[in-house]
Amino acid sequence: MNKKQIIIPYTPDYHWKHTIHRELETHRFSVIVAHRRFGKTVGVLNHVIKQAIKNTKRAPIYAYIAPYRNQAKKIAWSYLKYYTSVIPGIKVNESELYIELPTKHSGADGARIYVMGADNPDAIRGMYFDGVILDEPAQMKPGFYEEIIRPAIADRQGWVIWIGTPKGRNEFYERWQQALKNPDWFAAMYRADESGLFDEGGRYGPKELEAMKKEMSGIIFRQEMLCDFTASAGNVLIPIDIVVAAAEKDILPQDIEGAPVILGADVARFGGDRCIIFRRQGLCAFKPEVYQDIDNMTFAGHLIRAINKYKPDAVFVDAGRGEGVIDRCRQLGYEITEINFGARASEPNRYVNKRTEMWDDCREW
Repeated sequence: MNKKQIIIPYTPDYHWKHTIHRELETHRFSVIVAHRRFGKTVGVLNHVIKQAIKNTKRAPIYAYIAPYRNQAKKIAWSYLKYYTSVIPGIKVNESELYIELPTKHSGADGARIYVMGADNPDAIRGMYFDGVILDEPAQMKPGFYEEIIRPAIADRQGWVIWIGTPKGRNEFYERWQQALKNPDWFAAMYRADESGLFDEGGRYGPKELEAMKKEMSGIIFRQEMLCDFTASAGNVLIPIDIVVAAAEKDILPQDIEGAPVILGADVARFGGDRCIIFRRQGLCAFKPEVYQDIDNMTFAGHLIRAINKYKPDAVFVDAGRGEGVIDRCRQLGYEITEINFGARASEPNRYVNKRTEMWDDCREW
């Protein structure tokens, strides 16, 4: 008896048909950076539907995860229901946002595809996954993948897809760099001026791209349409472009010879925050020394050792939680300049407090 053919109403664009779907099936970890309106959500959802149907393991579980649950529901839930509606025997759970598909594993629960948000990690903790889509990971809490998702895919050797549009250099950028350096990962970037969707005969055409370029700010256009990780929002004090340019400078020893050595200390004192000792000489910033879960006296000891080692011309310590550190260093004869970020600014007509003044001084510098 011939089996009835089921046709899902999905027609992939050129890149999805000839490259992306094939690569996703042959790589466990994939990072896709794509411009707005590239069809990211539709593409990855149809990939996960196919993988769920093919899975022969018992009770497979997949997840599409956006930064927020409400966002995930608006973006993906209707798409998921639409593309699976032609499959006989599916179960739709509107309250928990999952669709259960029949699988080849007899006598077991079907394959479930969840639509979830990263804003409630406790709802995900403890689950296992055969595959996970992280959509717009730049907007998710740092560490979400390592803490929640990575352990959850271990049991089934599950796969992960990171897909999104740049929002500065953050964890998504770091994952993109990791994919570029690892031959076992799939990494792809699709800019609006290269994807073909805005070419003559493309889905949108060149006039639409030109109109968007005129109507959007340069920074937003670079970020959203040209997938530029160095683009930054227009309402920031220090644009990331400046930071990136500074970080890429090559500073030679002769460039800073004779320049004063400066130490700065930020005191946290227990909790999730960190104590930092930061050294700078001229234009060269050195790797910070980071300490966590230590008391003021212990941190004062670390700072004193740094002073003895680097012989700084000045030492600045945050007075917010650093009174004990400041007092201990001074007691032992070390000269410390305490900084009260909430104090009156040197130019009170321009700045609300010292913190604001220092940030703007940094920008001008």
